[in-house]
Amino acid sequence: MRTNRIVGLAIMIIAWGYSHAISYSGTLPVLHIETEGRKEITSKEDYLNGTYYLDPMGASDVEAIGSKEVPCSLEIKGRGNYTWRDFDKKPYRLKLADKQPLMGLAKNKHFALMAHADDNKGFMRNTIGFYFSEQIGMAWTPKAKPVELVLNGDYKGLYFLTEHIRVDKDRVNIEEQEDNETDPEKITGGWLVEIDNYNEAPYNIEIQEGNRHTMWFTYKSPELLSSAQEQFLRAEMERIDRLVYGDKNSDALWQYLDMDALAKFYIVQEITDNYESFHGSCYLYRDMGEGQKWMFGPVWDFGSAFNRDKYQYLYEGDVWHNHWIPEICKFPKFMDRVKEIWQWLHYYKYDSAYTYAEEFANLITAAAKNDAERWRDKGYGNKDMANRLKRIKERLQQTENWLVMQWGEGKATSVETVETGLSTDAVYYNLQGMRVEKPVKGQVYIHVQGGKSKKVML
Repeated sequence: MRTNRIVGLAIMIIAWGYSHAISYSGTLPVLHIETEGRKEITSKEDYLNGTYYLDPMGASDVEAIGSKEVPCSLEIKGRGNYTWRDFDKKPYRLKLADKQPLMGLAKNKHFALMAHADDNKGFMRNTIGFYFSEQIGMAWTPKAKPVELVLNGDYKGLYFLTEHIRVDKDRVNIEEQEDNETDPEKITGGWLVEIDNYNEAPYNIEIQEGNRHTMWFTYKSPELLSSAQEQFLRAEMERIDRLVYGDKNSDALWQYLDMDALAKFYIVQEITDNYESFHGSCYLYRDMGEGQKWMFGPVWDFGSAFNRDKYQYLYEGDVWHNHWIPEICKFPKFMDRVKEIWQWLHYYKYDSAYTYAEEFANLITAAAKNDAERWRDKGYGNKDMANRLKRIKERLQQTENWLVMQWGEGKATSVETVETGLSTDAVYYNLQGMRVEKPVKGQVYIHVQGGKSKKVML
């Protein structure tokens, strides 16, 4: 019996040593972070002081920031709910001492390190969701860059340095509202609010959606509300709720909600089949001023995306309760706009997602393999990126086919014939009418052949 215990202990020690011997792949930039005294990060509320440096590892489009010998200062804490609580590969929130263009992103102090330990779809859930958000023209989409993380000397695997959602001229670009404001004109905005699936009291208000379900609205900005601010926010959400459940042929709702922003947000969620999208991590914002509308966005959490074959709308067979959107989709005017935007997106942009997914998979394949080895005892990761990519492309194709049946396939925007004076061979012009000798894949051009023209995306 004692011999068996010794052998078992030896195996555990060897396994522990092996798992911690896994190191970064060398194919992506590496972010090195040290907390003060190498303290463990255990809180989502309290920051720890620390230092960091970013090694580009030869990436030509990434700037080195700090060094091992002269690191930069930061603060770090945990973030997330389910992903923080249920996984050993933790997500983090970073607050840099000085604004930096980390990984080529716009200079800022505030970033998130997303672990995506629950993403077994090739780390493509947020990646593809963010991609379509950009392609469809959301006002702002967070950017995320793959990076390998070494924390207190321990290789933590493949992470995604992500622009955190906040009010900022380069992010949610609205006028920032002061905490505890009482001026009736100034409490109209700016607001950044999340439809939440967690009761984060005292940082939220709640209403009864259609007198049926509790809705929580967590306010992100401002963070501390006066009575006047709380009354304004509650009145706005209750009014929208009444209109959502009211006359579907009325235009009253669209005086308070921006139709295009909501249509674009909703289409992205349907493409990814993100069936938890109107349940939590669902953001709205409103700028300051009379007559400003609430805008859905930015997109954020695609943790429930690409989980099932596409044969129904995201709110049908509702595993989670998706607030408002089942009712809003009963508005004929809204659905007409959804179909119009979808058809444009499908014709000009959808095909590019397949190439984007391939390029992303190739970029992270080596790092994903190391990440899977690092966390193999937990079962996290995406070791076989080829199969993950294949499955995502299949889901994208199936979703495309299904949405075309529901909303139409789209067609080229009609344009006047461009007179070329040349033969009937194809000629490409940019959208300003200038001839292009070497068209670039992924760009939109006017394609002229046989005296006829149409817009195409190569």
